[in-house]
Formats: sequence, structure tokens, C-alpha cells
Amino acid sequence: MRTHRYWIASALLTALCLPATPAWAVNRDIVQLQTQVQSLQDQMSQMKQSFDERMGVMKNLIEQNTDTANKVATAIAALQNTLQKQESDSGSKVDQLSGQIQALNDTLDELKARLAKVSKQLEDMQAAQQNLAAQQTQQPPQAQAPPPDVLYNNALSDYNAGKNDLAIQEFHDYIKYYPNTDLAGNAYFYLADIEYRQGNFQQAAKDYDEVLQNFPTGNKAPAAQLKKGFSLIELGQKDDGIAELRHVIQRYPRSNEALQARERLRKLGVSASGGGR
Repeated sequence: MRTHRYWIASALLTALCLPATPAWAVNRDIVQLQTQVQSLQDQMSQMKQSFDERMGVMKNLIEQNTDTANKVATAIAALQNTLQKQESDSGSKVDQLSGQIQALNDTLDELKARLAKVSKQLEDMQAAQQNLAAQQTQQPPQAQAPPPDVLYNNALSDYNAGKNDLAIQEFHDYIKYYPNTDLAGNAYFYLADIEYRQGNFQQAAKDYDEVLQNFPTGNKAPAAQLKKGFSLIELGQKDDGIAELRHVIQRYPRSNEALQARERLRKLGVSASGGGR
């Protein structure tokens, strides 16, 4: 078992000593692997500490029971010697000593049974620890969440590079791990923008609305309302889309989004204020 633990520790040290590379700029998988190895090392250290503590307790119990058994055996031998010496002198003393010897023998049998039980528990604990260590080495650790700024910047970089599938996964991961940060609203917005460009106007409108509902004061709120209006118009929900564009003009009258809303309304042949065509 000790050799097995040394093997695990050597494997972890070997993994940790791999040459370092620029983690998130070159290969984010290396950073995740190093994080996983560190997590596994921490778990094994905690497990070893807990097991050593329990092992110490069990060994103390075994030693105490062994000492007690030895003392009882010594006492029995002494009594047997006394019995032999006094056997010819007094029959009553023989009976008394015989009873004491029997009681001590019963106690010794009980101690032996307890000692066997404790030894079995110790063996079970050792087997369980070995099985757990084997499972830890066979199964890869679960991925850890990258730092929020690294995850967001990587997603935005892939978005700007047109790597839509990768950007979608990274924005979803950001929302999953960090749903309450300010940048979570931006993540929803960029997801919606990718969906809009792909013609998935239904899902795009839903994700733009996530920005408006959960991050109304975020810097993407004006653009989200504008693009939500565009999405609804593309879905054939013209009246709802026009209403969203008019809200953009009312809420953000001097913004670039307001200019785009006015231009779209003009092309639709409707007024920006809702006064008619």
C-alpha cells in the first residue's frame, strides 16, 4: 500500500514538473490539466491525512488490547502457579482460584474477539483506501472553471475571429460558472448576436431579452433592445419589433442605437414616435 502511494505521488510530481507554456494564450487545455492535477494532489493529501489519523487510532486500540491480553495471560499463569502450590493445602481455595481462572479466561476470549474485530476493520479501511486511490488514478478529474476574465476574453477573441462554435461554448461556460457578474450580460448579448447572424432569430430574441431582463443597466442594454426589435421583425412580429425600436429611441435618444432604430422605422414607413405612418 505504501509503494502504491509513492507511485501516485511520483506520477503527480512528474505531471507538475512538465514544462510550463503560456496557458491561456497558447493552449488553455494545459492550464485546465494543471488545475486538475493540483486538485487531485490536494484530494490525495487530504485523504492521506484522514487515513493516517484513523490508522493511528486503530493501531492504538490494537496495542491497548494486546497489552491487556498479555497482562491477563500473565495473571492466569500466576494464578495457575499459585493453584498448584496451594492445591494440597485447601480444597476451598482451589475452587475459588478455579473460578477466578475461568473468569479471566472468559475475559481473555472477549479481548481476543475484540482484537480480531478491530484488525478486520483496519484491513477493510486499508482496502477501501487502496480502491479509492486506484479509482482516482484511473478516472480523470473533473474540469475546473477557468478564471472569469480569461474565459470571457477567450470567448470574445473567438467571437471576433469568427470562430462561432468555440465562442458559443465559451460564452455558455461563462454564464454557467459566473452568471451574476456584469460580463454575464455581455455573454448573453454576444450569444444572441451569433444566433442573429446565423438566422436563428427566435433564440436570438430570447437571449437579447435575457440582457434586458437581468442586466438592464449594462452597457449592452441599448444594443440588445435594438437587435431584439430587428429579430422580432425578422420573425414576422412586426408590431412588437416596432415597439422595441421606439423604446430604444425613447430610452436612449442620443445613442447610435437610436439612430439605427429611426433608420429602420423609416424604411418600414412608420414614425419613430408612434403617431402613424
